Amino acid sequence: QVQLVESGGGLVQAGGSLRLSCAASGSIFGIYRMGWYRQAPGRQRELVATISSGGDTIAADSVKGRFTISRENAKNTVWLEMNSLKPEDTAVYYCMMRRGLTDYWGQGTQVTVSS
Repeated sequence: QVQLVESGGGLVQAGGSLRLSCAASGSIFGIYRMGWYRQAPGRQRELVATISSGGDTIAADSVKGRFTISRENAKNTVWLEMNSLKPEDTAVYYCMMRRGLTDYWGQGTQVTVSS
């Protein structure tokens, strides 16, 4: 079993910054990908950014140049540095870990960007 615990969400004005963190615990072994998805009200959950164990990253076009994903394998932790936030970034952000064909999810953390 794997547990993912997120922190760092909150309310920020447009143009501001937030840093999300996610720590994984439990039965963690092997090669796995970690990352962040988000879901705004009335919309489907969408990819924000993911990072492999080797550091390869994938990011949505909407966040490129503004968000940076990083991880520390020894701590099983992934971070999402979010800069130049926009109201359209408002959503619940979910941490994800993918190992093989299995996805694990955190409980989500709310990010609200006011205009």
